[in-house]
Amino acid sequence: MVDEAQTPNGQAADPNAPQFAPQAVYVKDVSFEAPQGPRVDPNAGNPTINLNLNTTVNELGGDTKEVVLTVRVEAQAAEKTIWLIELQQAGAFGIRNVPQQELQRLLAIFCPNYLLPYARQVISDLLTKGGFPPFLLPPVNFDTLFAQAAMRAQQQQAGAQATPPAN
Repeated sequence: MVDEAQTPNGQAADPNAPQFAPQAVYVKDVSFEAPQGPRVDPNAGNPTINLNLNTTVNELGGDTKEVVLTVRVEAQAAEKTIWLIELQQAGAFGIRNVPQQELQRLLAIFCPNYLLPYARQVISDLLTKGGFPPFLLPPVNFDTLFAQAAMRAQQQQAGAQATPPAN
């Protein structure tokens, strides 16, 4: 029996090569509220949609990390909530031998992009089952969000270094 993994061309795979494999995708937590049911006041005008996204990373042990994409989306008309969904769409990802800088990008960009279509489907299904027309989450540029967060962190770090200690 051979212990080394073989590549399609018959050569042994490098055991130190970076490896990434999604292990599971699941709904970690979900909440749906429709205070008035599907009844909407026709004089209230078009609803305003508020969308908030957040990503967290948790260690699951070994080479496995959990990435949780938290989505909060709310429709309001005449300052009253029509519906509110809070969703934690999660995934477990096996990651090995990935350099730290690439690991940050993988966890902050690739994994949320991987989870977003699942979150989009859950939200659409919940609204349909609640008696509302489906709402499709718009595309999200996690590359830009990552770059903005990195820029804010640099600015905060530079601001902290520039501030002299109080006497």
